[in-house]
Amino acid sequence: MALGRGLGELLGEVETAYSNSNSDNKLNSNSILELDINSIKPNPNQPRKIFDEDKLRELSESIVVHGLLQPVTVIEDGKGAYILIAGERRLRAHKLAKLDSIKAIVVDMDEFKLRELALIENIQRDDLNIIELAYSYAQLINEHTITHDELSKKVFKSRTSITNTLRLLQLSSYVQQLLANEKISAGHGKVMLGLDDELQRRVVDSIIGQKLSVRETETLVRKLKASDAKNEKKLLKPKDTNYDFKPLESAIENLKKSDLKVKAEKNYFKIEITSQEDIKKISNYFSNTF
Repeated sequence: MALGRGLGELLGEVETAYSNSNSDNKLNSNSILELDINSIKPNPNQPRKIFDEDKLRELSESIVVHGLLQPVTVIEDGKGAYILIAGERRLRAHKLAKLDSIKAIVVDMDEFKLRELALIENIQRDDLNIIELAYSYAQLINEHTITHDELSKKVFKSRTSITNTLRLLQLSSYVQQLLANEKISAGHGKVMLGLDDELQRRVVDSIIGQKLSVRETETLVRKLKASDAKNEKKLLKPKDTNYDFKPLESAIENLKKSDLKVKAEKNYFKIEITSQEDIKKISNYFSNTF
């Protein structure tokens, strides 16, 4: 489902509305409102759960000195309050600075579009870690029934980049957590795709413990795969068994007396046939024996 008003227009409001109001005075006085901080509720569909406290503090100090250069975007909840659509870092920074109000643009959108816009706004405008970004992509694709190509156009990312990011969700939760905490890179994660959970854990522990680069990790994974394949081959290979052919000694001797070539060793008994006459000799022997 596409945003009815156009993504570029809607997201652009946050940046252009304030700029136009200061320069060209094209917007009326109601376009940007000064809202009570306490009247704005966080968006429950906000995909970002972790915020860098140091960066928030820096943003808060900047707002105190220079003011808010980019208003937040909100929607009315029908009860005299507002739900935040875009700008959670700015809202948090205001609260950190103990400011009572914040500049905001009020837009009219339904709940479904609200979730879509919240996800897209965060993908484009905030520093989500790679796993949060992947989950945001997945939510947009699954909940709004859009293709990778359509998502690419909405968030201005290449289709390849989106697909590769989504593939990281195939990794174990152990590896995803380390990716989210930036203990390893997305490049490291891609190398581990296709490995079972236990092997992923072994590899990622080696990456962190030995400070392996992506190239070194690729080498490690190749060696582990080769080792596992070799061990699997050993397991599948039938074991050689040396059987006792003494009970067949008499039969072997009698067959040899008939000018037949007989060989018995390990786990096979072989009678070589070179003519139709050999077949007749073998048949006569077993007919007379049994």
